[in-house]
Amino acid sequence: MSSEAAVPPSAPPSVPFSVLDRSRTREGQDTGQALRDTVDFARQAEAFGYHRFWVSEHHSVPGVAGSAPTVLAAAVAAATSTIRVGTGGVMLPNHRPMIVAEQFGVLESLFPGRIDMGLGRSVGFTDGIRRALGQGKEAADGFPAQLQELLGWLTGEQSDYPQVHARPAEGLRVPAFVLATGRGAGIAARAGLPLVIASVRGEDAMLRAVDAYRADFRPSAWGAGPRLILSGTVAIAATTEQARRILVPEAWSSAYSRTRGEFPPLRPAEAVDVGAMTARQRTLFEEAMSGHLYGTAEEVGPALDGLLKRSGADEFLVTTSTYDRAALSDSYRRLAELRGLKG
Repeated sequence: MSSEAAVPPSAPPSVPFSVLDRSRTREGQDTGQALRDTVDFARQAEAFGYHRFWVSEHHSVPGVAGSAPTVLAAAVAAATSTIRVGTGGVMLPNHRPMIVAEQFGVLESLFPGRIDMGLGRSVGFTDGIRRALGQGKEAADGFPAQLQELLGWLTGEQSDYPQVHARPAEGLRVPAFVLATGRGAGIAARAGLPLVIASVRGEDAMLRAVDAYRADFRPSAWGAGPRLILSGTVAIAATTEQARRILVPEAWSSAYSRTRGEFPPLRPAEAVDVGAMTARQRTLFEEAMSGHLYGTAEEVGPALDGLLKRSGADEFLVTTSTYDRAALSDSYRRLAELRGLKG
């Protein structure tokens, strides 16, 4: 890798901001309400001026209602009119590439020019879920080949199944994105696709992966040059403490899942008793509370600008979730105002 290739460009002053919503369930509410909340939130995100609204794929997770992202994306697209809609993402090892191509072909045909195809390589969270999905841990290793097959169904250039066509997908150019935390960065580079990456392993590790992605990028029919979408949590409120409280339910849920083996619904911040946690849970809770951008707009603005400049990101995908929907909406509204998004 040449040092010249690894130098990121300066972040554009008008970097687009987008939203990834995981349809988090909340204590005391049914699963269906979480899905309806996602659709309502998409309308708000569009009004605030966000560029994209993506939904995710999780299976047998009590805390996440979104198990069928293309179905949910259709509902979101039908409820909005201008914002781009997509998946963050479809976990390709769980599906046949032709079926995925057909689903996105239907979406693009119904909502032309508004659909994004975000793709990931994760498999089920537990052995039981993976068995139910008909996969093992090794299924993630087949992601690069599945990705190429999927793109081939769209272009009509796949050769493994002569005289078979993925209709109505064939000939449609649905923008594709690779979601990554590690190895996926190299896969995106070799496929010539945009990279969506979070700093879950620390900013330094993320920046090294981004440098490698840019250096190794191979131009393709899907992109002439590398494109980076950075994802992360941003919480803004009237005070620093109020912004910090937005993070508490998700951090508690993360700590719970890592000690109990199950990702639970979100609970109110005031119901999270740090003093009642075990030492291990408190450590995990504090870890989950760190590494995010939170505070007042005056505090978050410079920190966010610095991160965008260091990474040279072309776009930022906000992934914040919390129990209090009003606080969540207010945080996204404040961020839109901070960045000058046009609703």
